[in-house]
Amino acid sequence: MPNMNMSLRGSVPGRHSAAARFGPGSVGTSSSWRPARLSFTLLLLLSLLSLLGAPSPAGAAPPPPARSAATAATAATANGSAVAQAQARWGDRRLDQVSFLGTHNAFTNYEDSRWSSVSQSESLRHQLDNGVRGLSLDTHWYERSTWLCVISFGSDCYPSDVYLCHGECKTFAGVTYALPRQSFQSSMQTVVDFLAANPQEVATVFLEDYVSAQQLGNALGRVRGLDQLLFRPDAWNVRQQGWPRMTDLVGSGKRLLIFSDAPDREHLGVMYDRAWTVSNFWSLGDLGNDVSCVSRWADVPLDRQESGFRRLFTMSHHRNVPTLINAALDNGAKLRDRITQQCRPAAGGRDPNFVSVDFHRTSDSSGHTPASIVTELNARN
Repeated sequence: MPNMNMSLRGSVPGRHSAAARFGPGSVGTSSSWRPARLSFTLLLLLSLLSLLGAPSPAGAAPPPPARSAATAATAATANGSAVAQAQARWGDRRLDQVSFLGTHNAFTNYEDSRWSSVSQSESLRHQLDNGVRGLSLDTHWYERSTWLCVISFGSDCYPSDVYLCHGECKTFAGVTYALPRQSFQSSMQTVVDFLAANPQEVATVFLEDYVSAQQLGNALGRVRGLDQLLFRPDAWNVRQQGWPRMTDLVGSGKRLLIFSDAPDREHLGVMYDRAWTVSNFWSLGDLGNDVSCVSRWADVPLDRQESGFRRLFTMSHHRNVPTLINAALDNGAKLRDRITQQCRPAAGGRDPNFVSVDFHRTSDSSGHTPASIVTELNARN
């Protein structure tokens, strides 16, 4: 305790007499020595307790609220700035009146894992950083395999969990799954972290879902910060009142939507896509020449009308086998013309809310890219 000892001992270094330490008249007088010694001991104990983090005595005044008020003010300012940015970008348009760029099989990319065949070139985070706001992911259950752990010399020793696979999670490394394995939890954490860092943005995840509701819920439950961001349509009475404005989503912080092709997980905040969206059949065919825009579901036409509510329109535009060459042929003028000549008329004159492609940064020489086409759609509405 350097400071305390200096105050008790004075400024004379080294070993001192009692008179030097405690003042004149203290030496040889027990009545003056004992209080001083007790005071020294008490100060020493109090200092040790403060260093050990002992709780404050009962009745001690709580810390002043100025810091928490400042924090709240900062958060309010940040939220106000995010809403202002959303207002400048979207105006008063609702979610079903705007368009977003999406990526097909967003998880099969060269950066997140070692896939031999991919649909995207960038990691999930880089896709988000580069303007993608709709991510398509395939969820599968993987049961831990001692055999795979052994034959991989320890490189495939993963626990049982929900992972992103393109088929069965044990069949062909690099084809139906990739190493390192991509857990659904960590991939969703990437999305949540992006949204936390960009409070003016809204993102959507589309699941091709091969796991149970319980398995999915357990994985989602481990994603830090998800509950604060997850949009739940029942809480917003969407069926009766329609989709909220973009500024309302940003202002409320509910900026993450999740859809699944499985129907039994609405209690998780995961919407059944067939109940909330219309969608075209996903494939352009092997040769890329099927540019018709027909519904993915026979009983849900693209121009379906419902009282007080309009489904989101998700448009897929990619071939059976993803390649950079195919994307270069498909992602420019062909995509733009298909929206204008096929999908917009088929959907009753409305534009798609999500345009999902392979290799979203690749296009032809027309000057049109998937991102610029989505920007055009938003300029029209």
